[in-house]
Amino acid sequence: MDLAEMRQTYGLGELLESQVDADPIVQFGQWLAQATEAGLAEPNAMVVATADANGRPSARTVLLKGLDERGFVFYTNQQSRKADDLAANPYCALVFPWHAMERQVRVEGVAEKLPSEEVEAYFATRPRGSQLGAWASQQSQPVASREELDAQYASYERQWPDGTEISAPYFWGGYRIRPEAFEFWQGRTGRLHDRLAYRRTSSSSWELLRLQP
Repeated sequence: MDLAEMRQTYGLGELLESQVDADPIVQFGQWLAQATEAGLAEPNAMVVATADANGRPSARTVLLKGLDERGFVFYTNQQSRKADDLAANPYCALVFPWHAMERQVRVEGVAEKLPSEEVEAYFATRPRGSQLGAWASQQSQPVASREELDAQYASYERQWPDGTEISAPYFWGGYRIRPEAFEFWQGRTGRLHDRLAYRRTSSSSWELLRLQP
């Protein structure tokens, strides 16, 4: 395998200042809708990058589960590594890699925990298997075997038979990332990609900049 020879020529589209909304959240919503309509797998998948109190970074893919003018929402075990990182350092970054459309969106912001009523309301909409999985998994902690993990899941199946309501685990919750900066990226020929960046100038205003590729 020759990695140096692995390359692709981009040219599906362009990204000009005249084509984007003044509000980056509105613009993001438009791109997300287009990615969904194009049939991309998991269009709401995003990489969440965090750093601990010592500045050591880590990243993982989660699913975006809410979006409005306040920011980006996802849910997770609050005893996980990402939760530990965000408790120590709430600054984080998101990446939406829509490769099939030769697009990428980067978001930088600050995480805040969601109130319990929002967490409970979302948890109630999850498939039953996902609800049981949330209880069964001590996320990011070592486990001796797959069999032990399956046994933990089975114990919660017995605790909550079909037809019984499953409450959200006490250690499970959600975050809203309040954005402070965006970058929209569109691949172009010759690697002269379009990069339009938004920087927050006030609670309701954004500055739009073009960045060199």
